[in-house]
Amino acid sequence: MKMRAAYYEAFGSADQIKVGELEVPELKEGEVLVRIKAAAVNPVDSAVREGYLRQFLPINFPAIPGWDVAGVVEDRGFSARRFNVGDEVYAYARRPLVQYGTFAEYIALPESYLARKPQNLSFEETAGIPLVGLTAYQSLFDAGNLQAGQTVLILGASGGIGTLGIQLAKNCGATVIGVASQKNHDFMQELGADYTIDYNGQDVGEAVKAIAPDRVDLIFDAASGETLNQSLKALKPDGKLVSILNQGQDLDKNLNFQYVFVEPNSAELDILRDLAEAGKLKVHVSQTYPLDRAAEAMRQIETHHTKGKMVIVP
Repeated sequence: MKMRAAYYEAFGSADQIKVGELEVPELKEGEVLVRIKAAAVNPVDSAVREGYLRQFLPINFPAIPGWDVAGVVEDRGFSARRFNVGDEVYAYARRPLVQYGTFAEYIALPESYLARKPQNLSFEETAGIPLVGLTAYQSLFDAGNLQAGQTVLILGASGGIGTLGIQLAKNCGATVIGVASQKNHDFMQELGADYTIDYNGQDVGEAVKAIAPDRVDLIFDAASGETLNQSLKALKPDGKLVSILNQGQDLDKNLNFQYVFVEPNSAELDILRDLAEAGKLKVHVSQTYPLDRAAEAMRQIETHHTKGKMVIVP
């Protein structure tokens, strides 16, 4: 059986992306076949395609990009009985081997990756949750141990990960300081940020200390670079830095630091679904693209100036 998919056969720019027919992935024991309704685009998709992650993410060509999926269960393999055919599901679809991604009509995944889709969100909105939602959740709570009453500084707070981070941190009872360019400050405040800081034209760390003289308990870094360097002076001596970009090579070894590379976790997707259904998690979809325009969507994400999420609809 064939399906339409966007794929690439060599590392390189978005010009490598082709759209055509590939075999539907074979359904193995414990797996379900999902008919993809929507797949979000993330900056990491471009990093993988350009070969930056090949040291620790082996790849088989032709490779289909995409790790976010919302769709409908189409078929079930042997022993895969958690879901029924027709169930609406979503997942973070990163496998140990990069080959079958979500920019396609179908994907086969272990049923342990899947959670039920939030009933109140569209497939497009739902597809915007898994990677950024799990990244924010695992960074703030699994690594950062954020608690009610603490203060968190989120760098890159208007992007996909940051916007989910604001909402999750606010929902747990933390005070949230978001850093992004001035044009996104109203947007961050709508999502629940208590304070917003522009990284242009000022020292971010000094601006944070003006807001929080006692400094912050946690820095969640989804921006890195100079913004991160300036921010470190605003971290409490016993505070923690969690980054999804910086692996710590250039950081002070005395920092309480953890690097996070998001992993599939359906139990945490259940938590995110419950928050979404309670109206506490919103996803801003800025644009949708058909499969034929997958390369264009990837070029747009590479500008790093996307507000909210961009989604491919196969």
